Amino acid sequence: MSAERNRIVVVGASAAGLMAAETLRREGYDGTLTLIGAEPHPPYDRPPLSKQFLTGQWEADRLTLRSPLDLAALDLDLRPDTPATGLDPADREVCLADGTQVAYDGLLVATGVRPRRLPGVGAHVLRTLDDARALRERLAPGRRLIVVGAGFLGAEAAAAARSHGCEVVLLEPAPVPLAHAVGGPVGTVLAQLHRDRGVTLRCGVTVTETTARAVRLADGETVEGDAVLVAIGSVPNTEWLADSGLALDDGVVCDQHCQVARGVYAAGDVARWYNPLFGVSMRIEHRTNAAEQAMAAARNLLHPETAKAFAPVPYFWSDQYDVRVQAYGWLRGHDEVAVVDGDLAARRFVAAYRGGDRLVGALAVGMPPKTIHRWRQAIAARAPWREAVTTGP
Repeated sequence: MSAERNRIVVVGASAAGLMAAETLRREGYDGTLTLIGAEPHPPYDRPPLSKQFLTGQWEADRLTLRSPLDLAALDLDLRPDTPATGLDPADREVCLADGTQVAYDGLLVATGVRPRRLPGVGAHVLRTLDDARALRERLAPGRRLIVVGAGFLGAEAAAAARSHGCEVVLLEPAPVPLAHAVGGPVGTVLAQLHRDRGVTLRCGVTVTETTARAVRLADGETVEGDAVLVAIGSVPNTEWLADSGLALDDGVVCDQHCQVARGVYAAGDVARWYNPLFGVSMRIEHRTNAAEQAMAAARNLLHPETAKAFAPVPYFWSDQYDVRVQAYGWLRGHDEVAVVDGDLAARRFVAAYRGGDRLVGALAVGMPPKTIHRWRQAIAARAPWREAVTTGP
């Protein structure tokens, strides 16, 4: 390994940061490798927080991504519970909350996102293990949970609360939950799933303020409960880069190689990169993308002369009650959605998504994994829309 890459710093110790560190070692990097994390916990998996952990099926020890022995084998300069507070690209130093600076020859940014909040105090959010622990303590039979936001996170939390016997009120400003992301027909099906499970779903309502036990709506109504969860999206953690000179726009702006600047790359929820497969800039907050992008960014950081474009077919899943939702592609901003297999009413179907004249996405509800996998291949092949929906993948 050349001296030019003898000190690599990875900022962010969640799934993307850990995967980047592992990839660097696997690719032969044997220099100093610093992994900086804002949380006190060793790297852990976030998707189960709103599913298995919140329902009580799993405890915290099952969330840990690597054992202490596996982490030790990476020979890391691990800095937990020490957020990055600034970056000096001229001197190539990362400034930390404890007042120290860490020098780097190569830098990989994987600082993720944090929950959006509403005015008021006392409401729960759900991003970290500590968030999930605090919320789970409030879930018990007969208690009433108010969930603000019926996106995938809010929907999963609502389902988990119902498994504890809680009464759940789910508040959503849009007329149909998730319609902007998955289309009206699919959003309607998912909304009815919650109503059928006893959730009180109210759409077209705007929450203006929260407390620990109530929310206030724009029309002045107060909705009361035993706990409140705000799940209205996320904000990329880029404040520490505000004076760095790096391009920031709803994330750290990268090219198709995940490069931000010379010697600086980004991956995971915080990275906005150009995906040449779809011809758009995108930022994706899904676990699979975090791992895949971290591997690609780490390889390109080590070997910029042979850098390869990161052009995946994005994938995400969501478990709500006994129903699994899976999707491939870039569904946002689609021009048309069509059910191409199964039946909406039965909650067993595949929906295809058109962008321009090509297939750009597919979503399955309650279907075997192999059903949706075929559509992934068609999306990757840039299949024409008419051909895809008439003859199948």
